[in-house]
Amino acid sequence: MDYEIKDCIDAGTEYCPCHLAETGNCLLCSHLQGKSFCDCTNWKGVCIYQEYAWNGNHAKNLRKVSLCKILKKETIDDNLLCFTISAKHKLVQELSQPGSFVFIRHPKSNGYFDAPISIMDTDVNENIIKIVIDVKGIKTKSIDKLQENDNIALRGPYWNGVLGLKNIYHSKDGTSLIIARGIGMAPMIPVMEKLYSNGNKIIAVLDKGNYKDIFIKKYLDLCNAELIECTVINNDGTLSEELKNIINKYEKDINIIYCAGPDIFISNLLEQTKEDTKIACCNNARMCCGEGICGTCSTRYDGDIVKRLCKLQIDPKYIFKGRRAL
Repeated sequence: MDYEIKDCIDAGTEYCPCHLAETGNCLLCSHLQGKSFCDCTNWKGVCIYQEYAWNGNHAKNLRKVSLCKILKKETIDDNLLCFTISAKHKLVQELSQPGSFVFIRHPKSNGYFDAPISIMDTDVNENIIKIVIDVKGIKTKSIDKLQENDNIALRGPYWNGVLGLKNIYHSKDGTSLIIARGIGMAPMIPVMEKLYSNGNKIIAVLDKGNYKDIFIKKYLDLCNAELIECTVINNDGTLSEELKNIINKYEKDINIIYCAGPDIFISNLLEQTKEDTKIACCNNARMCCGEGICGTCSTRYDGDIVKRLCKLQIDPKYIFKGRRAL
């Protein structure tokens, strides 16, 4: 049966119910959508409506901002920085899964400077996280002013940086194909490590993009990944012939394809692959608040359907189906 299964990344966590419940916009609970019957989808063992009532018909607390220390700042390419940050043990644990990200900013800047950055690596024994940022705009240039031993403002944890998480967790004891380009190599690390821990052989097809080199080779070695370097996308957004040949060669033998790149790349990849191929991909929603409130991540579909992609967890094949361009 082919139908869209919707889930909320925050359901069942300490951040649920959120402020969407107060306005009748809960992603899962039919009662908190204004309906008179119970038709909850993707039961998480916790009744969202009951939690809402027990909390005095109010949303639970939002994520807090923490001041964390920068232990190390490395320049790994032109305008490409890697930060090693010390954080509380609980936060590091919560960020140790595929799709985790945080909002960071200079401590002296206000909330408008929050920049969503994916987690590249965590160490729960040393209580550190690693992130990579590409210094381009106002937010990242402000962060670039920070030096080692400075504090950095960090808000989190957030978990919806990857769509198709169920496909990742269910892929075991096979061969997994990972495709990434440019800065997309950083958030692919937790995905690769999860697939590797599930007993999968990793084939990594990487396009360094505008960078001088592939900056994650250390992690590829740790996962015994087979590296294939190639250009994955043409200037017009279409898949390169080299990548098409790689997909055709491996598709029948792999249990999942994970791709990290721009939306046009993901869309064309979905068209290139077979219907029954499991896909996971990075979430390229425009993140601003991360809580579904500001609407920046909202994407409209046929039938006036609005999907808040900062919280909505869906299979990637439904990202572009019925999506309105205007």
